[in-house]
Amino acid sequence: MTEGRLVLAATPLGDVRDASPRLSEALATADVIAAEDTRRLRSLTAALDVSPVGRVVSFYEDVETARLPKLLESLRSGETVVLVTDAGMPSVSDPGFRLVAACVEADVPVTCLPGPSAVTTALALSGLPCDRFCFEGFAPRKPGERAKWLGSLKDEPRTAVFFESPHRLASTLADAADVLGADRRAAVCRELTKTYEEVKRGNLPDLAAWAAEGVKGEITVVLAGAPPRSVSVADLVAEVSSRVEAGERLKSAAAEVAEAAGVSKKELYDAVLASRKS
Repeated sequence: MTEGRLVLAATPLGDVRDASPRLSEALATADVIAAEDTRRLRSLTAALDVSPVGRVVSFYEDVETARLPKLLESLRSGETVVLVTDAGMPSVSDPGFRLVAACVEADVPVTCLPGPSAVTTALALSGLPCDRFCFEGFAPRKPGERAKWLGSLKDEPRTAVFFESPHRLASTLADAADVLGADRRAAVCRELTKTYEEVKRGNLPDLAAWAAEGVKGEITVVLAGAPPRSVSVADLVAEVSSRVEAGERLKSAAAEVAEAAGVSKKELYDAVLASRKS
């Protein structure tokens, strides 16, 4: 029996010219196309002048679980299933994860056609450090949950990327200014690759004021990481002592705390010994 495979195919964020020749070929030859929105798929294939020969099935969030058995059956029978979402890479805050996990569990091959991603596009345009970053998906809708989520980013040193709806953007940025501080910088990327693409950069209060005037389109926010904490060796002695009292060895506790704080291990170790004598 011929082995089937799942193909995760990235689609353009807005400009259809970003579609790769491999995407066109995959859509034209797939046995099955699982699409987040079949209407958008038809628009995409028409723009690419592609006529799919395979079956097209809807695969959006509410039907993901129900569609899995049939898609796995197709894959096991040797068919190629191409998964596309409305824009960008499947599984990244889009349908796909459950199907990939099911394929991995069933030992069905999974491959990927790389392409556009709002996450990395916004990160590159932000002007903020890109060497280390985290992706946070969509910001929580409820104010309480959002405040708690922002609190988790207060000491996060990496640049953070997240999605937000245009009508909640102003309140999310205002909340971020309250929780993270007025000096924290960010970039709001709107309508990436589309006709009205716009990137606004600045501190959180300024961006919140701009967004309050009204914003439309697909939004990706890039948030600067927390600045390094300024700590002295003396500040860390109590932390090491607490860990030792909890059962850790002094040397290992001092080494871990020193490494996390970016201070000399020997200096901290000696400071803890000196504190015991005083």
